[in-house]
Amino acid sequence: MRRLAERTTTGVLVFALYLLFSAFTGPWGVWAPDELLAGGVLALVVGWVAGPLVWERGGWRLLSPQRWALFLVYLVGPFLYAMAKANLDVAWRVITGRIQPGIVRFNPELATDFGRTFLANSITLTPGTLTLDVDDATGDFFVHWINVTDPSPSADAVCGPFPAWARRIAE
Repeated sequence: MRRLAERTTTGVLVFALYLLFSAFTGPWGVWAPDELLAGGVLALVVGWVAGPLVWERGGWRLLSPQRWALFLVYLVGPFLYAMAKANLDVAWRVITGRIQPGIVRFNPELATDFGRTFLANSITLTPGTLTLDVDDATGDFFVHWINVTDPSPSADAVCGPFPAWARRIAE
């Protein structure tokens, strides 16, 4: 019964967000009937799938304003800086031909699936790195890296401050 309430509440919140974002798009006023139907169906699907994730560990942990503020700081600060730096590094390596690609394994010591997904996406979005796999049992990441200098690098060597930020935001 609790899971049903979680999924229903999440679906209602998703539908309210949909209504907010699609306001004044209908031809006769605020919303068109087909938009309301499509939004309702999508909200039910999202609520059913994402409800348990949103309510994981006792409630609104992913919807906390503090987490969103930290995420925005991360996005504008460390992530944007790392992305700009990686773009320049990849361009320099392509021009000079100094590329030593390889697959490395490291453990960032993240406890939740959301934290691991957050880190994997941050790594993959940064040029020169690509997350290939995450071992569910050990939490080890397998990353294709453009410049492997150490076959067993630390998480800090591969992705800098990303694991610490993933811990702050997602765990």
